[in-house]
Order: sequence, then C-alpha cells, then structure tokens
Amino acid sequence: MRRSSFLGSLKDKFRTALDGESEKSESKNSLAPNNPFADPDDAPPAYSAVASSSSAPPSQITSSDDKYAFLASFDTIFLIDDSGSMHGSKWQEVAAVLLKITDICTARDKDGIDLYFLNHRSGEFPTDAGKPAGGYYGIDTPEKVHMAFQRASPRGGTPTGQRLEDILDPYIARLNTSKPLPEDVEKIKPINIIVITDGSPTDDPERVILHYARKLDMFNAPSHQVGIQFFQIGDEKSAAQALKDLDDELVKQKVRDMVDTVTWDGKSSNRRKNLTAEGILKVVLGAVVRRLDRRDIQETR
Repeated sequence: MRRSSFLGSLKDKFRTALDGESEKSESKNSLAPNNPFADPDDAPPAYSAVASSSSAPPSQITSSDDKYAFLASFDTIFLIDDSGSMHGSKWQEVAAVLLKITDICTARDKDGIDLYFLNHRSGEFPTDAGKPAGGYYGIDTPEKVHMAFQRASPRGGTPTGQRLEDILDPYIARLNTSKPLPEDVEKIKPINIIVITDGSPTDDPERVILHYARKLDMFNAPSHQVGIQFFQIGDEKSAAQALKDLDDELVKQKVRDMVDTVTWDGKSSNRRKNLTAEGILKVVLGAVVRRLDRRDIQETR
C-alpha cells in the first residue's frame, strides 16, 4: 500500500498540465509534431526506438502553477563532458545552461544539484554515503557552478561509462542496504542523471547501464528510481549515432526504461539549435511521467 500511495502522491504533484505550452506549440507552427525543429523555442523530443506506452496525455504532467514542481521529488545530477573536444564555445554554452538551470532547480529543491565532470575531480568528499568522491555537491547558486567550470578544463577522452559507474555504484549499493522492505527503498530519493556530451564515449556506457538496470529490477525498485538523460551538444554525427545505438541496444536487451537520448541536427535549419535549461527540463519531465505511467500500466495487469 505504501508504494501505491507514494506513486499516487508523486503523480498528483505532476498532474495538471502543460496545456498552455502544448497550445502555444500548436499555434506557432504546422510542422510535424515530432519534428525537433518545429519550434525554435522547444527542445527536440527524446529519441526512442519504440513508441511510449504512457496512457496519459502530454498535457497532464505537472502543476498548473509550476511546471518544474517535479524537481522537488528527485535529486538532480549533472555529468558534464570535459574531454578535449569540448573546448571553446561548447564549454561556454554548457556553463551558461548550468548557470540558469541551477536557479530553476534550487528554487524547488533545497538539496541543490550535484555536478560531476568526466575527467576533472574536485578533490571534495560527500557527506552522503550514496555518492562518489570528486564531485561538486549541493550546488545552490550560479556562482558555485561558475567556480566549478573555472576549475575544470576540457582535456582528455570521454570515459562516460566509467563515470556513470562511479555515480551509480554507491547509489545502488545504498538501495541494496535498504532491502528487504519496499517502503525502505522508497525513502531514498530518486535521481535523474543528466549527461551533456559532444562525442562518442571512449569506453562502454551500455555495459554499465545494463548492469545497474538489472540490479534495479532485482531490487524491484520503482520505475522512476533512476533516470539517465543524454543530451548531445554540437552536431558531430558519430556522437548522434552513438547515442542512437545506445538507446536501440537497451531496448533490445529488454531492461527497464531508464534512458533517454536527445540529439541535435545542426543542418535542419539555417542556425544551430542551442541547448537550453528549459529544453533539458522539458525532456526530463517527460521521461519521469512516462515511467510513472508505465508503472501504473504494469500494476493494473
């Protein structure tokens, strides 16, 4: 009963709609609704190899007063690509997005956001046993984001899988110690890991994600316990293909739906699509609600 109650209260927090946003999008253009460049102010949809099984219309996913209210129910983690190819305008663009998104997140979650880089380590240690060393924890002001980006510098490879393992391993271990009671697992705040990258990984994130997805299934953890959203910055074709291949393979393996990938096609218009705080959070919100709805469908079978 407690799990149903938790899911119900979580969905109630999201429920009332983005009606105004949907209507605005429809009135601005007549292009296909899945065209990621249909509206220059909108983020592209998350790539999916299969149709969403959500039973709820996209207009019923958040509070009418605050479309970002869902952030209070999750810990938000950013994993930023600081490989050598991120040097220059890409680095500045990601930093600008993080500066803005920090204000949005911390206005709704007093815990702030956690920030990690693929290569750079902060030298700090967390007070929470469910987190790895080397990150920036509880960031609650744009100034702290600026400081982190000043300390990091793009260089090296793209060890996406290794860094995801660093983040997921202590968190999943903490979930494991909360068994055997489902309500104990639910006391641990769910997480969304937002990965921003411009290139193909130099290791194997698919293996890491599959490993922890299967562990979450073994624990019977809620479908929304862990979400990973990959965002491509720039228009490198190999990066877009790598993210698409990752999504396709996870679907083939029939593990829980915990990954979304978003790629940008810079040749779709005369100007390159920019990453925005609003675009990122729109995709994250859609992913959260889809997983909650999918859990409802499974529980009614």
